[in-house]
Amino acid sequence: MREYELEVLEQYDIEVINTHKVRGAYFCETKEGLFLLKEAEISEGRASFMYQLQRHLESAYGMKVDTPLHTKEGELFSVLPDGTKYILKKWFGGRECDVRRERDILEASSHLALLHSRMNWSEETPLPYVGRSVLTEMQGHNRELKKVRTFVRNRVKKNEFEYRFLENFDAMYRIAQQVTARMASSEYQELYLDSMKRGALVHGSYNYHNILFSQGKVVVANFEHFRKDIQVQDLYYFLRKAMEKYQWEEQIGRQLLEAYESIRPLEKREKDYLALHLAYPEKFWKVVNAYANSNKAWISDKSLEKLQIAISQSKVKELFLEKIFAFHL
Repeated sequence: MREYELEVLEQYDIEVINTHKVRGAYFCETKEGLFLLKEAEISEGRASFMYQLQRHLESAYGMKVDTPLHTKEGELFSVLPDGTKYILKKWFGGRECDVRRERDILEASSHLALLHSRMNWSEETPLPYVGRSVLTEMQGHNRELKKVRTFVRNRVKKNEFEYRFLENFDAMYRIAQQVTARMASSEYQELYLDSMKRGALVHGSYNYHNILFSQGKVVVANFEHFRKDIQVQDLYYFLRKAMEKYQWEEQIGRQLLEAYESIRPLEKREKDYLALHLAYPEKFWKVVNAYANSNKAWISDKSLEKLQIAISQSKVKELFLEKIFAFHL
């Protein structure tokens, strides 16, 4: 470990035995247990709210989460003379959730429901972090797609990515418009307002990278994006990521939903919201958005591959939504 990182650790009341680097952070073996040291990527205000939530999950329910440790001075961040801020979090020996293992993702899905049932902000201090309107985001994505189409149409010399994009734009954009219109006329707004009223919280980044299995327990890490929001937003994100890996296989999707609902049954309006959000061509928009912000002189084979996957999976996803949610565009 470099000298300035050792200087950071000296600000904590721990006795370090060994350290080793991993993905932009350091694992720290100490007499007090295992910790993870990384540069702070959130504000001190958000870190304080995050600490309150994680301590509640630990103390009230015994859940395993990566709660930050305070410095000797009682601060959540340690600061170097140049102003760089670090955060030291509890960590756990074990392995990351493997999306290729059905048992892993099913357990992760049921644990998400357990987490949701225990995450409500009832503190006297109002939580300033709230989810953005999904409907507004969809409308913005639609405008961005049209803008990219205009740009690509006007290019004299087009590459294969751009030809494929234009060939499939009308079909994908039609889906985007239909879903956006359906979302606008759904119970989405009422569901959102009710979630705000009861202080429902989401993890904000619940994916297999942030789920660990340690000594027979599920550990949830990286709460930095937690906020008040519709809780099935987490389920949407986790389900979409998993189903893209499994080619929208019906059986896996059904089992993931059953695992979640075995702990926290979904309301009809939550299922409607989940189906609508999954129906939006999010993957297509993400690939196109990445193209829009890239160097147009050279488009990688990987970008073309991602575009082709987003297009090819569209029909399979439609069948999945029909069978699982009886959802039809």
